[in-house]
Amino acid sequence: MFWLPVYQLPEAGPNARGRPIINWIPLEDGEKVQAVLPVREYEDGKYVFFATRNGTVKKTPLTEYAFRLARGKIAINLAEGDALVNAELSDGTRDIMLFASNGKAVRFGGDSVRPMGRTATGVRGMKLAEGEQVVSLIVVDGEGDILTASQNGYGKRTALTEFPKKGRGTQGVIAMKTSTRNGALVGAIQLSDHHDVLLISDGGTLVRTRAAEISQVGRNTQGVTLMRLAEGETLQAIERLDASLDGDADTDAGGEAAAD
Repeated sequence: MFWLPVYQLPEAGPNARGRPIINWIPLEDGEKVQAVLPVREYEDGKYVFFATRNGTVKKTPLTEYAFRLARGKIAINLAEGDALVNAELSDGTRDIMLFASNGKAVRFGGDSVRPMGRTATGVRGMKLAEGEQVVSLIVVDGEGDILTASQNGYGKRTALTEFPKKGRGTQGVIAMKTSTRNGALVGAIQLSDHHDVLLISDGGTLVRTRAAEISQVGRNTQGVTLMRLAEGETLQAIERLDASLDGDADTDAGGEAAAD
């Protein structure tokens, strides 16, 4: 874990390539940034919630990261072959959702994970099938829908109420069918109608669409087209954007979601 004041980052337009993050934080060979958390104050009662590729989760008080070191700090102790998927801020009680590449999701209470120190490994959050891995972590906020997206550019909105809350460490329920048409699940986010969605492919293409234009369907379905991809191109990531942050949101939504 590293600290970086926002004012040190250069502003740039959407077509700019940006600068390597190594200019600001001393990443070692093979390391890459997996999560960015905006923090103003290191408050008591706030936690950093971690999820790893192999289904491990951990909750650590935010105050443990208040003391800064230029060389960085250990945020979570990873088992051999494991990797961090994401980290989110939480009050420690909000529900947690983990999504796996096979299209399954598990939902459990954040209070079922006890607080641990920085160097702890964590506990099992999701039981995974052979060859599968966790791709997304959501700390549930309110009653917004869950958007799931697959590598071939398909996705859907599903009501949060369709995901039953159970104990951690289970295989979960189907969040999206990972058929030959869809491919593997690549990401999941929580959103509502006032959000936009950014879709990014491995070819460097970025598409922006309104959440309200994406069909809401049940869990055990394949979804609709979110992004039309070129041959050999795959969807790599999805991000949520508050449409109110952009006054031109109505002029360039980047495309519409087409039902199949």
